[in-house]
Amino acid sequence: MLGELSYVVTVGNVAPAGSNLVVGELRAEILLPPGRDGGTFLPYRGFPPLSRLCSPAPAHHPGNPTTANEESNMQVSAPISANAAANVLAADRYARCVEVSRRVRWDIDEDVIRGREFDYGHKFLPDGLSLVRELDFLDRDEQRFLSQIQGRTYANIFGLVERFINAKVLELSRHHWFGDQVALEALIRFSEEELKHQELFRRIERMVAEGMPEGYTLVADPNDVARIVLGKSTWSVLGLTCHIELFTQQHYRQSIKPCEDLSDLYKDVFLYHWREESQHAILDELEWRAEDARLNDLERDEAVNDLIALVAAVEGILKAQAQADSDYFLAHAYRGFTAAEEARIRDGMLKAYRWQYIVSGVQDPRFTGILGELITDAQMARITAALAPMR
Repeated sequence: MLGELSYVVTVGNVAPAGSNLVVGELRAEILLPPGRDGGTFLPYRGFPPLSRLCSPAPAHHPGNPTTANEESNMQVSAPISANAAANVLAADRYARCVEVSRRVRWDIDEDVIRGREFDYGHKFLPDGLSLVRELDFLDRDEQRFLSQIQGRTYANIFGLVERFINAKVLELSRHHWFGDQVALEALIRFSEEELKHQELFRRIERMVAEGMPEGYTLVADPNDVARIVLGKSTWSVLGLTCHIELFTQQHYRQSIKPCEDLSDLYKDVFLYHWREESQHAILDELEWRAEDARLNDLERDEAVNDLIALVAAVEGILKAQAQADSDYFLAHAYRGFTAAEEARIRDGMLKAYRWQYIVSGVQDPRFTGILGELITDAQMARITAALAPMR
């Protein structure tokens, strides 16, 4: 052992150093200050990625020579609780979010807009999100215009939800005021970035308004929505927030990024948004799990009801916005449509919004995995039943 004592953290059992053992699918390393054999555990700076934490440690073969570097990292074993191991993992994830936040930081004017305007000769949202291809009676120009309307709403809805997300993040930061200062910094950075995103989307709306016909309406007021959402349990708000942050990642990676027929500026807006939201999704999960640990069974069951109510409220906003956006499209289309075609346009708009803001998120395996770990089968069945009409 050179310089520091190193401990292998395993859940449930203790393994000799160098053994090929993973207990409970969790493995991590932590260090103690030199010369101490107890006390507060400090996270090792070279903490392995989460994917490696679920992999067996490489076996040490006595017949192989040990390098000086390997010797300096040799480990002795010590028992540690599952909660302590989870705290080590959480501390590392907060630290990683801070590190990435510093590295990917961007400026609205210098990095995103860069003096450009939106190109209205291209779509804003890809077909996989707008679902305009399902309206096969629309010509190419009409599909592009419908995509631009939806893209305008897409940006505005993100600006809307980030109002309540930021308020909740600031509220949650109090749990770290006198504790993990790295976690506190991670949440403060989260809040600062959400404020910047709101400013970005306000800028985008002003720019788009100059290039599109008058008459567009965002039906929901961000402050009114925030007051309603924040009146529900923290567990349910974090569940909704995690759902939103995760589908944001999915939308960019799977639809926006690979699509070549989008306005370059619109595409860059969500490139830079995605870069910071990646950390936010991790922080959402950490805070959601922490809040879940504070609840008893009855409180959690009530929180599930709150989550169902919040999704229903989102559905109500989407119905109203789909109606307004359909009216806007029909008012500015260069030709008239039959009653049947108008009905298809309205139904298609609502279907697209449900897909974008509800269904694509609840189908995300990471979200369903986290949710499934926190609730019972009966509670999951209640959520599934509530979502059925929206699918």
